[in-house]
Amino acid sequence: MAEVDLWQGELESVFARVAGRFIRADLRRRMRDYVRGLLAPVGRKNGWQLAEWAGHRDPAGLQHLLNGARWDADAVRDDVRDYVAERLGAGGVLIIDDTSFIKKGSTSAGVGRKYTGTSGKIDNCQIGVFAAYATSSGRALVDRELYLPKSWTSDRERCQAAKIPDERGIATKGELARDIVRRCLAAGLPAASVTADEAYGQDWHFRRLLEVGYVVAVPKSQQIKSLAGIWRIDELIGEAPGDAWQRLSCGDGAKGPRTYDWAAAKPPSNIIFDPDPPTHHRWVMARRSLSDPGELAYYLAYAPVGIEIADLVRIAGSRWAIEECFQAARNECGLDEYEVRRYPGWYRHITLAMLAHAFLAAHAAQANGDARGAAETDQPTLRSPWQRSGACWTLSYRTPNPTRTDASTP
Repeated sequence: MAEVDLWQGELESVFARVAGRFIRADLRRRMRDYVRGLLAPVGRKNGWQLAEWAGHRDPAGLQHLLNGARWDADAVRDDVRDYVAERLGAGGVLIIDDTSFIKKGSTSAGVGRKYTGTSGKIDNCQIGVFAAYATSSGRALVDRELYLPKSWTSDRERCQAAKIPDERGIATKGELARDIVRRCLAAGLPAASVTADEAYGQDWHFRRLLEVGYVVAVPKSQQIKSLAGIWRIDELIGEAPGDAWQRLSCGDGAKGPRTYDWAAAKPPSNIIFDPDPPTHHRWVMARRSLSDPGELAYYLAYAPVGIEIADLVRIAGSRWAIEECFQAARNECGLDEYEVRRYPGWYRHITLAMLAHAFLAAHAAQANGDARGAAETDQPTLRSPWQRSGACWTLSYRTPNPTRTDASTP
């Protein structure tokens, strides 16, 4: 009973936080019913089943909440972000990634045929770009944007039918991610670093936004620039001495610690971009599979002076927290079970599902009071001689690569 009272008290505090966004009392009641339904053990969280669970005669009221009522989903999103920051604490990692929602037909805003990891094939789907915030206490989604392919933005009649605003033009997923990062940092989200997969990490404009620091994945063809020339990141890592590799866990997975061999190096300071003396260092990193040494992943990092390699590995490993957010929000909060087709309805459902998921994350953090959220990094079992002496593998750039391109990394 004490746990039930705690659960109820936390949920009421969430409703009180967003109540002012719903001016009319009937909308506030519908919002509460909708979020409670998303959290309830309902078989499929669509309009009819949520309405039945809430005791409504039909789903018209809940459909009106999503499609016709007057309330600002972006204002609720801001409340969700602030609530997550308050409950999960400062010093976390802001994580950027996208996920797809499989849909039938051609009228759902932004829908199109493309490859999706959700089904593992080319499918009819919508794509959302999301941000999650992860600390040692938990993780939760804090922002979202719906991606609109060119087939939509070039057809204004189609956009108007889906209630897509006229000012919403074409934007790549990378541009949407930049908007999300700007918004989160401007709002004071207390993130100490940012991470993302290579789809976003390879974007130089994206990395330049991340003044708080970052560890982002990049493709093996990523270009690294110095005053001496331009090299591919896989070529530089290929020159790493054997003792540059150390065994570290980047966090716990479903089968225990995710342990790999890691190598990290600081390139020379960039006199164009870096202050003197520098407050941050840039890093080139690689992760090597223990079972298949030929399987490598590559990273670029920008982190405060004095950071340990184990901390960079922890940040890189925290990227999986957003996948866990997607899975939990789908399984427990109906993130992907919406029936809305119009643009405003998508944002409203997704935002209320994020609110429900944020409540679960905050409640878990409050109930457990431990590091149940973001993955922890183990101490290395093998330390290389250069790390023990406090030194670092240095990139010498001895032999310029004759193949030069304009793509570069500052």
